[in-house]
Amino acid sequence: MRSKLFVPASRPELFDKAFASAADALSFDLEDAVAADRKPQARTALRELLRSGRVTNPATPRKVLIVRVNALDTPHFADDIAAIAQPGLDFVNLPKPESVDDVRAAADALAHAEAANGVSTPIRLLLNVESPKALRLAAELARADPRVAGLQLGLGDLFEPLGIARRETTAIAQAMFALRIAAGEAGVFAYDTAFANIKDEAGFRAEAQLARSLGFLGKSCIHPSQIALANEVFRPSDEEIAHALRVVEAAREADANHVGAYVVDGKMIDPPFVERARALVRDAVRLGLVEGE
Repeated sequence: MRSKLFVPASRPELFDKAFASAADALSFDLEDAVAADRKPQARTALRELLRSGRVTNPATPRKVLIVRVNALDTPHFADDIAAIAQPGLDFVNLPKPESVDDVRAAADALAHAEAANGVSTPIRLLLNVESPKALRLAAELARADPRVAGLQLGLGDLFEPLGIARRETTAIAQAMFALRIAAGEAGVFAYDTAFANIKDEAGFRAEAQLARSLGFLGKSCIHPSQIALANEVFRPSDEEIAHALRVVEAAREADANHVGAYVVDGKMIDPPFVERARALVRDAVRLGLVEGE
């Protein structure tokens, strides 16, 4: 999920273009991108898309499908969940959870909607971390329910009320690091935030590179022009793949010979480095960059 494209659910004319894009994931938005008076129509359009069978049709290019619903404390949340908990949906993106109880309430609502709509594969939760409290409690939020698969950083909502400049690199790095460590503690993935300046490709790339260096899975895109940038940044380089393959092969030989630490490309290798190399090779196989075994 190198790239995740936001698609306003109130713009069904964009759905075909989104599916045809190179984005790994599509995040249909019922929250900020949809005006209050258009939320019912957006919800209906999204429910019809999910029920159409298109998302489960083998002929349709497979995308990870996400819906960002309205927050739990809004009058729209219950209707959102009831409408979009459909077969083929991978994640519900929950904005602004502030407590373990919030996460559990969302998970319970999702379970009831799945039962009502005949969903047999549980839909996972991607939690937005958008406030100081949520960042402080991020690991607890991620551990609140087994449905939670990841944490997503929301820098605009986090920084603006505090008067922190959105482009302040030091603050961005600290927020990313805190979220990544919390995600690691909880055993879930960390996902990067959106970048609002569509024309600033260099800024988008730099922020994506920082996120990747901190172990984030990918970056949100608010415009199709950002997809290629995210896919490029979060693609393992040929050099990284080659090194990881050498590490994995060396690990096989070391295991066979009962050797602990050893050297690959002049670097001392032990279990944490092997684990990372194996994860990178899995990503490369999934992306078709190397053949699987």
